[in-house]
Amino acid sequence: MTAPTRSVALTIAALLMSTSLTVQAASPAAAQSECATLPTHAQLRDALLAARKADNAGFNLDMWGAVVSRSGTVCAVAFTGKELGDQWPGSRAISAQKAYTANAFSLPGLALATANLYSAVQPGGSLFGLQESNPVNTAVAMQGPVKAWGQPNDPLVGQRMGGINVFGGGLALYDSKGALLGAVGVSGDSSCADHAIAWRTRNNLKLDHVPGGVGPGGVDQIAYQGDWKQPHCIQADLEDAVVRTLPATRIKQMSR
Repeated sequence: MTAPTRSVALTIAALLMSTSLTVQAASPAAAQSECATLPTHAQLRDALLAARKADNAGFNLDMWGAVVSRSGTVCAVAFTGKELGDQWPGSRAISAQKAYTANAFSLPGLALATANLYSAVQPGGSLFGLQESNPVNTAVAMQGPVKAWGQPNDPLVGQRMGGINVFGGGLALYDSKGALLGAVGVSGDSSCADHAIAWRTRNNLKLDHVPGGVGPGGVDQIAYQGDWKQPHCIQADLEDAVVRTLPATRIKQMSR
């Protein structure tokens, strides 16, 4: 393992040994305050819809998306289909789980995508067992009414669902000043396509002023080789081509 790889692994280990993000409900006032600088339901859905329409080398399926604040509180949940059943129902909770993970293991100076965690959590990997930490609060995840799922009043909003997910689709959100605001999670297609759609969604929201990462280009891009890789999903050459066409992350604005 390289020195930078050991450094990142130690950073994550330190986070795990410290106080974890609590999986519970935030007060309505606190949730509203935490979510004030993050995308609304309408903004998330519009960004997700535009991202889903691009060529992402997946199965071309409808998607779920979720945004969490820095404390892990869910701020918005949306889907791209016309009806609730147009996308995998199970991907609603997975999208929130991915957002929680990307937020929980990103820092002001280091962004980690959920795709970056895949190899390290495999048996023998430097972060094996990470996926067992911060478990999903299933009561929160399955709370109804079901007809509100994916709507502005989704029961997840204002809650901390928790959960650790270690394949593509979760990315931290950084504003133009480089402040880490939370994260977005996307689910509903192959995990490779999920990453591409999450990447485009974040770009559409203009919250991709990424300070650094362990992926290609020194950011939180998905890698298909190296210490922080995840496997290809369907067709390697097409998935590699998609990564090359994804928009570059933005550079944070310097204070004057």
